[in-house]
Amino acid sequence: MENEQVLSSLLGEVKGAIIHGYADVKVKNIILDSRRVMPGSLFVALRGTQVDGHQFIHTAAELGATAILCEELPENVREDVTYIQVEDSAAAMGLMAAAFYGYPSKKVKLVGVTGTNGKTSVATFLFQLFRALGYRCGLLSTVQNQIEDEVIPSTHTTPDAVALNALLAQMAARNCSHVFMEVSSHSVAQHRITGLHFAGGIFTNITHDHLDFHKTFDNYIKAKKGFFDALPKSAFALINIDDRRGNVMVQNTKARIETYSLQTLATFKGKIISDTLAGMHMEINNQEVWFRVIGRFNAYNLLAVYGAAVLLGEKEEAVLTELSNLKSPPGRFEQFHSADHIVGIVDYAHTPDALENVLETITHLRQGNEQVITVVGCGGNRDAEKRPKMAEIACRYSNRVILTSDNPRFEDPMDILDQMRKGVPPLDYKKTTVIEDRHEAILKAGLEAAQGDIILIAGKGHENYQDVKGVKHHFDDKEVLMEVFAKRAGN
Repeated sequence: MENEQVLSSLLGEVKGAIIHGYADVKVKNIILDSRRVMPGSLFVALRGTQVDGHQFIHTAAELGATAILCEELPENVREDVTYIQVEDSAAAMGLMAAAFYGYPSKKVKLVGVTGTNGKTSVATFLFQLFRALGYRCGLLSTVQNQIEDEVIPSTHTTPDAVALNALLAQMAARNCSHVFMEVSSHSVAQHRITGLHFAGGIFTNITHDHLDFHKTFDNYIKAKKGFFDALPKSAFALINIDDRRGNVMVQNTKARIETYSLQTLATFKGKIISDTLAGMHMEINNQEVWFRVIGRFNAYNLLAVYGAAVLLGEKEEAVLTELSNLKSPPGRFEQFHSADHIVGIVDYAHTPDALENVLETITHLRQGNEQVITVVGCGGNRDAEKRPKMAEIACRYSNRVILTSDNPRFEDPMDILDQMRKGVPPLDYKKTTVIEDRHEAILKAGLEAAQGDIILIAGKGHENYQDVKGVKHHFDDKEVLMEVFAKRAGN
């Protein structure tokens, strides 16, 4: 998708840029990693959390960069390189990347989904729904990026601005009319979505998360709110009004505000009639529908999807008909059943609120004396405050709890587990076990379960790796669960 553009044509929306050199040079690509620079590249010097790209300006120039976008000029300015000096390299890069790829977000209906929990489910449901309604669609999510049937693996919730515009350009070139995208708080704070034109934004909910990056909850809220602040007048802002911060999100938006709710009057009002392991019966805007997906949290997700589809111009009846056929995305309350009637649930729940939602759902679905066995861990080099909370929630709703390793990254797994253990109430010590090895933990849960019991394996969901000291080792909760079920069956 790379093309060639004149530098000056990329600067139209960049405010206050000071150009040192010639603005009529040609740019072949926009590069953030100096090692990938080639003759004709525009190198962007970004101040990252680990590395400052300004350190590599000289290297980029040596490798043939035509132009360099930076916040500070280097000591030795080269005459054969054009330097664009700006206040914020990340924000300017977003605007320039959009221009470089021909403003692809204006060629599709781009809908962003933000919130602590539910982003993947809502974006994926919208993608599935609009394909079922006959549209060509693109998906940008934590689980994967997708253009129609082609899957492009994703490494972040939101790619960087250059990769994002390149993907959107591919989607536009392949005649996608709609693109549904998760918008993380990081992507707003780091200007990855700057320069994009959204047809609509959806707010799911907000709870404590990513405080390792944002430092305070207020900063986290401001980042989410920043997405709605930037929406144009032509867009819609669809908010979960049952979340007490729903209205805060849209205080300063120019977009048209619409609401959804299970508890109060809203544009899109839902009510759960019944909820079982087989499915959920709901009333939405006075119409009764049966859904394959289950759980109160999914009732909110379905309302968000229904509301967004109607706001995008779709007929209510057609939307509800297709929604009733949708299945949960991989690793989102994904159910597996053993031959001897044990239910295994794999879920991405990695925040206290998400874990509580899933366990509350399981509690409501229990029909007798089934035991709930929860296997859960917490990721390393992330918000440590939530570790004891996750253990306390697991104990509150489960008959047995196994604390185990998640993605320890560069931390000692036992240090993480010691912090989790501090949240275990003294009365729950006996029912709680610590097993560092995740494979062994799932094995123990599966082999100790009795007929009818429910095993929840939380924290990793769709992920098929374990991140240990910077190396991703293959690991899939679902594969281990299937191995356990096979052992129980004597295969």
